[in-house]
Amino acid sequence: MEIVKLRSGSILEERLAYSRIVAVDNWIFMSLTAGRDYKTRRMPDTALEQAKLAMKNVEGALEAVGSGLSDIVRRRIIVPRQEDVAEVMSYIGEKFRNINPASTLSCGPLGGPEYLFEIEVTAYRGAGSLPTRNLTIAL
Repeated sequence: MEIVKLRSGSILEERLAYSRIVAVDNWIFMSLTAGRDYKTRRMPDTALEQAKLAMKNVEGALEAVGSGLSDIVRRRIIVPRQEDVAEVMSYIGEKFRNINPASTLSCGPLGGPEYLFEIEVTAYRGAGSLPTRNLTIAL
């Protein structure tokens, strides 16, 4: 067995000594990911556009380790401004339609005022192709 540590080229990964992804066997742990273009270092001005770019970053990183969105079993999303939540989560809901991972959404400050969206995911390589049993409880 080996541990795979993937970096995206983010300046912060080098400065703060962390990896975008750490994969151990089939488990994939992704760091909090912003909507920044790692080549140009630019970030869009809206939470929705940052969410779209962050998801592109998530998909690219997962693909690099032989995985994809359908393997995500848990997501954690931070949207600092409550007024952005409805629009951003509508987009996220469509991206994760029929994947339905465990999910946390919180509103709170991020690393700087330019950050309007970040997402962290945990995936299990191959989870998207496993049989799924959906249960519903009524409380």
